[in-house]
Amino acid sequence: MDVSVVILAAGQGTRMRSGLPKVLQPLAGRPLLEHVLDTVDALNPAQTVVVYGHGGDAVRERFADRDIAWALQAEQLGTGHAVQQAMPDVSAQNVLILCGDVPLVRADTIEALASAADADTLAVLTTDLPDPTGYGRIIRDMQGHVTAIVEEKDANSDQRRIREINTGLMACPRDHLARWLERLSPDNAQGEYYLTDIVGCAMDDGVAVVPVDAEDYAEVLGINDKQQLADAESIFRRRAARRLLDRGATLADPDRVDVRGTLTCGSDVFIDVNVVFEGDVVLGDRVSVGPNTVIRDAVIGDDTQIHSHCLIEETRAGADCQIGPYARTRPGVEMADAAKVGNFVEIKKSRIGRGSKVNHLTYIGDATIGDNVNVGAGTITCNYDGANKHQTTIGDGAFIGSGVELVAPVEIGAGATIGAGSTITKPAPADTLSLERARQTSVDGWARPVKKK
Repeated sequence: MDVSVVILAAGQGTRMRSGLPKVLQPLAGRPLLEHVLDTVDALNPAQTVVVYGHGGDAVRERFADRDIAWALQAEQLGTGHAVQQAMPDVSAQNVLILCGDVPLVRADTIEALASAADADTLAVLTTDLPDPTGYGRIIRDMQGHVTAIVEEKDANSDQRRIREINTGLMACPRDHLARWLERLSPDNAQGEYYLTDIVGCAMDDGVAVVPVDAEDYAEVLGINDKQQLADAESIFRRRAARRLLDRGATLADPDRVDVRGTLTCGSDVFIDVNVVFEGDVVLGDRVSVGPNTVIRDAVIGDDTQIHSHCLIEETRAGADCQIGPYARTRPGVEMADAAKVGNFVEIKKSRIGRGSKVNHLTYIGDATIGDNVNVGAGTITCNYDGANKHQTTIGDGAFIGSGVELVAPVEIGAGATIGAGSTITKPAPADTLSLERARQTSVDGWARPVKKK
């Protein structure tokens, strides 16, 4: 759109009782401001200007990779003052003003707001709240035209009963806005320059004030404290669950699934309770995810089952795999089709071949495991010598007995068998049995130590 977007993000957020700037508070795993920026990006505006203040260095650093013009509000003298700081950077003829602490607003809502403003129109986004406490009220005349916005601290008792509120989101021509900002005064209960006072300026200049209704009031709720942040988290969770249900996923409980990134599901996916998705996750057809599981930046193939209490990070699993329960796959794990990673198994930066099984109480790191390999319970790859990581290679069809230590770098040949309890430090030939055990000794007449009284 041919519009400059100004995002107000300079507030300290004292009610958050946090050292983190308000717009960096996390919602669904991402900062509040990031949600607003992502929504703005969907409009493809001419430019985005962010007004920053408290915690400014941290805010700018967090979004250093974004194409943003930054405007500093060194003193917090109100929303009108904040927009004044942005105006020298505004280049488009129309301006859309958003708030960095209103993260749930939808792209189609702000697009409608921006479209409602023209050369002689100030568009104001409004909504009706069940409890309007804390918000500025929309004042209308007998014909229903907007005549003013009154902040709650300046409102009388009758005005405070009004449920239609100002969301803080506006759109208007740049030239009008620049002129109105110069006419603002801090003559009010808070001694600040209110952006809402431009409504009166528009009325004085004969410019129409057009209210644009946000049908879902939840999308324009501001976040000022941790309770409101928690409420927004619930709303975000329900939205994400609704999208999954609409696309055909089955959720054991829609209120207990968290999507903190992007989740793409195939058909007939089942997701149990208390599952958290982070980053970019893709689930193939008929994937089943058990309860209390975290999946982060992973691709899971068709018909794969993820059992309960798993942590899956930066992993690619093929079709018809089994993972868990209580399994952890760390970054760099690849599982071929029909591979199995069982309970209390940790795997890091390794490839598990087709049909191979790593079933119980095992650590595999920096390894390449061929097809149809069985890795016994309690096996570990000793991949770290205190300074460097080393590789373990296991050929197709090998059988690794229980309680085995594979001291890398080491290679196990195809079809080899490693006896239980062995510590393997040298290459194990293909199609042979390799053993390494200390000689067992039994001592007659030996007595256990007795604890001294």
